[in-house]
Amino acid sequence: MTSKIYKSLLLAGIGLALFSCDDKGLTPPDFPAEEEQSSDSSFYFGADLSNVNNIIDHDGVYQDDGVSNPFQIFANHGSNLVRLRIWHNPTWTEEAYGAEGNQMYNDLYDVEKSISEAKAQGMKVLLDFHYGDSWADPGKQPIPAAWEDITDIDVLADSVYNYTYQTLTYLSGKGLLPEMVQIGNETNCGMLYTDAAPGFPSGNVCNDGSWVNLGKIMNAGIEATREVESEAGSEIKIVVHVADPKNINSFTNSIINTAGVTDFDIIGFSYYPLWHTTVALDDLSNVISNARDVYNKDLMMVETAYPWTTDYDDDYNNSFGSETAVDGYPYSETGQYDLLVKLTQEVKDGGGIGIIYWEPAWISSNMKDLWGTGSSWENAALFDFDGNPLKGITYMEASYEE
Repeated sequence: MTSKIYKSLLLAGIGLALFSCDDKGLTPPDFPAEEEQSSDSSFYFGADLSNVNNIIDHDGVYQDDGVSNPFQIFANHGSNLVRLRIWHNPTWTEEAYGAEGNQMYNDLYDVEKSISEAKAQGMKVLLDFHYGDSWADPGKQPIPAAWEDITDIDVLADSVYNYTYQTLTYLSGKGLLPEMVQIGNETNCGMLYTDAAPGFPSGNVCNDGSWVNLGKIMNAGIEATREVESEAGSEIKIVVHVADPKNINSFTNSIINTAGVTDFDIIGFSYYPLWHTTVALDDLSNVISNARDVYNKDLMMVETAYPWTTDYDDDYNNSFGSETAVDGYPYSETGQYDLLVKLTQEVKDGGGIGIIYWEPAWISSNMKDLWGTGSSWENAALFDFDGNPLKGITYMEASYEE
């Protein structure tokens, strides 16, 4: 079914049917100069709260001077943006709870609930399309089960278009259209390629050099977003996302000049100082500034985190803790706070437009994921083991040089 035919059916009332590299230096890209970067002087202090509904449903408790709603807690401490991931058909989140499982998490309806909470607290929303049924990151880019048998890149692109369009149209109809949309998550090596069947038109650029396929996939998601933006009469900023600031230049240059992806507003990047050690903290502002000058795009750190302790609050192994702490930033409440202040100042100094902490509310609870029960992140959350905010959450309220 073509995109236009599908849209006509959808708008006629058929309804929604969702399936419930190293940096080689800056090189000026060969593409037309775009409009100047946004003159909006606001800076985004964001929190990725994708796990919150799952945590609360499974006995997680937050407390901050009588406030138990984590969305309100973050808004009270200066957050003005919430990032939320969406998976295509994450049935595994329902199955993880066995007979007790009665809903999915990070599907459309879970996201709808979270967007409603965020907007009720006056915060904007960045919706992060992973496109798979589970996690997408630099090591894997899963293909949703509904698309596994596709063998034509145009059919795959049309599927991406339709899914993106119907998702955003549904949210728009609820008055919950996100202000930002991210096309893919940590797409260093492309999108939609892990465990691909023979003949599947994968977008793997690291192994297959499939830049043309990746371009068609990303442009399909972008086109759908622009269509909804036009129909709703509400601006949507489009984000592309690469992990590790050392890859910002090579990734952006390639998606623009080789994949032909140009219609986006923000270069989003992940920067976990314990994992991404090529770019030093003191050099981050230069990397951001140089990329802004070359690509004429805004930049935002859409993922970061840092531990406040190496202790555990459950039997789930933590993602952080074995690494040596960044010099000058010990694993402590103050160390976490100081590092976040430093990161924010670097982003501001480079002309970046925001910083988002990844899963700052992922405290230990009876929540389950693919690898365990509890949290692999509780020592890097912005709450202590009793659900009380740490000093780190106040980095959004600190004073910064402009």
